[in-house]
Amino acid sequence: MKNILSLSLLLAGLSISAQTNNIPDSQFENIEDQVIEWRRDIHQNPELSNREFKTAEKIAKHLNSLGIETQTGVAKTGVVGVLKGDNPGKTVALRADIDALPVTERNDLEFKSEVTAEFLGSKTGVMHACGHDTHTAILMGVAEILSENKDKINGTVKFIFQPAEEGSPPGEEGGASLMIKEGVLKKPDVDAIFGLHINSEIPVGTIKYKPEGTMAAVERFVINVKGKQTHGSAPWSGTDPVMISAKIIDGLQTIISREAKLVDAAAVITVGKISGGVRFNIIPESVEMIGTVRTLDPDMKELILRRMREMVPKLAEAYGAEASIEIQNNTAITYNDPDLTAKMLPTLQKVAGEENVQLRKATTGGEDFSFFQEEVPGFYFFLGGRPLDSTAPAPHHTPDFYIDESGLLLGVKTMTQLALDYLDNH
Repeated sequence: MKNILSLSLLLAGLSISAQTNNIPDSQFENIEDQVIEWRRDIHQNPELSNREFKTAEKIAKHLNSLGIETQTGVAKTGVVGVLKGDNPGKTVALRADIDALPVTERNDLEFKSEVTAEFLGSKTGVMHACGHDTHTAILMGVAEILSENKDKINGTVKFIFQPAEEGSPPGEEGGASLMIKEGVLKKPDVDAIFGLHINSEIPVGTIKYKPEGTMAAVERFVINVKGKQTHGSAPWSGTDPVMISAKIIDGLQTIISREAKLVDAAAVITVGKISGGVRFNIIPESVEMIGTVRTLDPDMKELILRRMREMVPKLAEAYGAEASIEIQNNTAITYNDPDLTAKMLPTLQKVAGEENVQLRKATTGGEDFSFFQEEVPGFYFFLGGRPLDSTAPAPHHTPDFYIDESGLLLGVKTMTQLALDYLDNH
């Protein structure tokens, strides 16, 4: 089997390397400063999910200036561009997410974000603490390069600038699922889609990828426990939902440690917020818990969610209380189509160098790019953004998150070549 796979990869590599539709390095080098400038402007002016009005305006103005057919207001604030090549062929989509996070930046940068906003009733700083500013700037650069090389495009390229990847505000729809509902993968019908995520822990110049499940399905759950309020000095005269909540949390962890077959895939249940009570000597009437489930295997996901629904009310009942659980799907499994991955691997190696393209293990982080992959074959990879001299990079979603801009050019080159090579070979 390994020999067959190696042969198929070799043939794919020969096929791609034989193509002449490569962009001269000089074109990429000429646009690097512009990509960095776009990134800095977007970083300094971040906007929360479903509120990316100025970001969308900047993107649309750029696409229109390139003569690219542009649609705005997709999934509220999304922007979609369609570029038809000079030659007929299939349609490939390239996606970038454009929203920022409710995080107050601590970095000492000339383009540091000073933006504030209200989030869930509280004032907060706003920051591109996950690198979406770089994704947007990279795809703007790709659009410019490809618009100047329409003669090399055998088909159509669709540029998808997606809002609300971090999740739409309560009571609102948004993100990839709403874009799909509004027909972003139609007219023309998309045959394959590519996306990237910059990573603060991967060295600049490196690309990492994984076939099949690469990021987790994400569920958000809310558990409400109803007991009987009483004085804290006399717990026997009431029913303590705080204690019962602790038992439920402990019970949920046994699903992972004793029921989930972790040798097949990782899984996580996390309770991230507990709310209940107003005073030290009052046992409250109710407690609310909010958390997340992360899974990388569909069968394991089904098992875990079923057991959670069974366990929560029964545990509460065992202690004389009532409990309900609601589970909401946030993302599916980010699943890299194995055949598409194998065919496009030579492109990554050609652009970055074979030694700089590395397999990685799956992560329990989530990505709503997964919803696109449920509709069409997709490939999602990780781009290095860690300075080569850094030994302790700040994680994503933190105030100190930092990206080395020298890694952006590789992102532009890779996404450009993925589009050209896919259309050449299909």
